[in-house]
Amino acid sequence: MITRLLQRQILPLDRDFDVLPLYVDPEEARLDADKYQVGGNRAAKALNQAAIRQTTSTGRSVRPDQIESRTAMRVDAGERLSFGTYFNAFPASYWRRWTVVKDVTLTVRLRGAGASVIVYKSMANGRSQRVESASTDELGSGEFSFELSLKPFVDGGWYWYDVVAGDEDAVVESAEWTAEVPEDRAAHGTVDVAITTMNRPDFCARLIAQLGEDPDVAPYLDTVLVMEQGTDLVVDSPEFPRAEKSLGDRLRVIRQGNLGGSGGYARGQLESVRKGTATYALMMDDDVVCEPEGLIRAVTFGDLARRPTIVGGHMFSLFSRARLHSFGEIVQPWRFWWMSPLDTYPDWDLGARNLRSSRWLHKRVDADFNGWFMCLIPRRVLDEIGLSLPLFIKWDDSEFGLRAKAAGFPTVTFPGAAVWHVPWTDKNDALDWQAYFHLRNRFVAALLHSTYPRGGRMIRESLNHQIAHLVSMQYSTAELRVMALEDVLAGPERLHEMLPTRLAEVNRFRKQFEDAQLHDDLDDFPPVRRTKPPKKGKDIAEVPGRLSQLITAGTAPLRQLLPPRELSRKHPEAEIRAMDAKWYRLAGFDSAVVSMNDGTSAAFYRRDHRQFRDLLKRTLELHERFRREWPELAQRYREALPEITSPETWERTFAPWTEPDGADSDASEASEGSRG
Repeated sequence: MITRLLQRQILPLDRDFDVLPLYVDPEEARLDADKYQVGGNRAAKALNQAAIRQTTSTGRSVRPDQIESRTAMRVDAGERLSFGTYFNAFPASYWRRWTVVKDVTLTVRLRGAGASVIVYKSMANGRSQRVESASTDELGSGEFSFELSLKPFVDGGWYWYDVVAGDEDAVVESAEWTAEVPEDRAAHGTVDVAITTMNRPDFCARLIAQLGEDPDVAPYLDTVLVMEQGTDLVVDSPEFPRAEKSLGDRLRVIRQGNLGGSGGYARGQLESVRKGTATYALMMDDDVVCEPEGLIRAVTFGDLARRPTIVGGHMFSLFSRARLHSFGEIVQPWRFWWMSPLDTYPDWDLGARNLRSSRWLHKRVDADFNGWFMCLIPRRVLDEIGLSLPLFIKWDDSEFGLRAKAAGFPTVTFPGAAVWHVPWTDKNDALDWQAYFHLRNRFVAALLHSTYPRGGRMIRESLNHQIAHLVSMQYSTAELRVMALEDVLAGPERLHEMLPTRLAEVNRFRKQFEDAQLHDDLDDFPPVRRTKPPKKGKDIAEVPGRLSQLITAGTAPLRQLLPPRELSRKHPEAEIRAMDAKWYRLAGFDSAVVSMNDGTSAAFYRRDHRQFRDLLKRTLELHERFRREWPELAQRYREALPEITSPETWERTFAPWTEPDGADSDASEASEGSRG
């Protein structure tokens, strides 16, 4: 057996006050386990929300000047700090469930007379227990070790420690979690970092430099592969020379056309597999800020996993940096839709409610997949199940996770490995060109992996969503969804062929529709006028009750068959904010100016009963075809999967950029749009 470092105490070097709650916590609040219950039902969530409102953090805060180094923290005389935080608590249940580690040793070095360290653990239900404690002597320094078993953590739970200063300031010089592991697990693996980028040169260059300049990460890096798919090049960024200097010959910038996230990551996966020198390939977005220690922890966890395991990171908001998103992702099998498990929260502010009092965070969350904003994939997994599907964007990461799971390779979304990224809650990409990829790729993934006849609820839900778009006058979105379904029915053989060109085709097709023609200035539109005033003076922001929504769902399609009011052809009947643009509101208008979710523009929606009839007819016919043809279509996709995801097939797709004189060619017309 040999000793390996699993995790160490870290602190933010940039002393960013917004992220301090993720590293250290001054709150003396204890887990209020008896105040509310954990569960996935609506009543349990309501109780949780009530408790959150009543017990958010209002106490002392940590000062950035207390940070003495990357690993050392000063505690003011007479004060208490807890390291029961996201980055410094030890996620014992994850190590217990997925790795060969059975026991851990916590070693804490303290400086300061009369200082104490107290070790705690939590159970899966969130209740905490004191484990051990120790104090410095009159000499004012000491190193304390605690032997801790992982046996009680089968369902969840963490270890952590608090430090209490005596009559003088105390310094927590370091804290390390180590374990005795078999000798064949002694050496750590190495990683190829695969970053797909498009027209974010400065952001990407800063990320590369962040990885290259961290001396602790250096031994773990094999190569940083940057798949450049845009026209605004990372090599032209003023930040790039610094990034290039930090990595030297371990940096490769690879130019190719815009093949989307799946094409970029597949290129990184292919290069890593063909090179064959790294243990892992790490998928990472170009627009993230990473905690470099998270890369080390992910590699360490992967090294000690019982079987080859995909290790994913969590996502915090780039704009509110203590807000945790995506603590674990699953594909709900009946709906075949990605989501957070029902007993988790997709948006949790650890600056307002700390880890120790967030009871739901103490139950281990098991994931089906991890987003490729940060995801570590063992090279053996790529060797055995192939590379990404050629989906351009959307569902490539989730499909890969499901494929790996079916082959016996689990995905673990691992606490303590994280990046900061624009959260999904700040995006709405279901209406623009991405609507095509959302629907097409969801159906492709369901045909490959759904265990229910005809995909469970897939066909019905798709039809419901399509009708909602139609009654909302979103004809461009509805047409793109029809195109997506037609392409799925055409079979898997053209997925690679369409990859470089489909985005440009989608964008050209979409531009002909009025609801896709955006204007920055609301004065570009005619003034609001309507024949009749709103019924009973109701404001559009009022949310109708459930019964009212059901009635609207039944009557709105019938209303669409009637000719629109004459005045609505020239004047919008309302201006509707993006957050109010729900189908049950839009269905009541014959025209409206609707703002976009990003707040930069708006479009003129006008009802067209002839277009509605045509789209509805084609929509019903397509969904009926899926009901009839699903079994045979699923068999076609499943039989084609090994060929589609093979390195050899991907090499043919990349040939225009890998053959002589191809690698330096400009991005093609398909570069229009973004990776998403």
